[in-house]
Amino acid sequence: MLPNIRESDLPGIGRKFQITTRNNDRLVVVIHDDGRRELYHFLHSDLEECASTITLSDTEARQVAGIIGGLTYKPKALESVEIALDQLIIEWIKVEPGSQASNQSIADLGVRQQTGATIIALVTPDQTKINPGPEEILQNGVTLVVAGEREQIKALKKFVMRST
Repeated sequence: MLPNIRESDLPGIGRKFQITTRNNDRLVVVIHDDGRRELYHFLHSDLEECASTITLSDTEARQVAGIIGGLTYKPKALESVEIALDQLIIEWIKVEPGSQASNQSIADLGVRQQTGATIIALVTPDQTKINPGPEEILQNGVTLVVAGEREQIKALKKFVMRST
């Protein structure tokens, strides 16, 4: 069962994520526009009472995310999953104005055929998440969520960032 995650904009501050786990733990993460992250943990006995808080820089937050995500240590139970995902990498690439990908459909670009990587999601500038089909037009400012092996991702970045 996945955790319940609610997100909301904090105008002038950033974005807030409220996470409630299956054990009914509550964690609030505030990502500031300047890159800082604030984490708030709430008491089981009173989900309105903050038990602890921590502030991380952007670099610290990314290091902690790597640790939690299993980049530095892989639990034994997940080794079988790792075999299936062996060299798979997921990365984010922004479509800039003047890019050859700008205002083109995924199918017309032939992304997978040209690079071997796959576009698995799009995030628009207003944070709308899209599960794209081949007919999806890549607009300026959209962020591509892509999956593939390291060399495929590198080729896709080069391909997308090439100017027209």
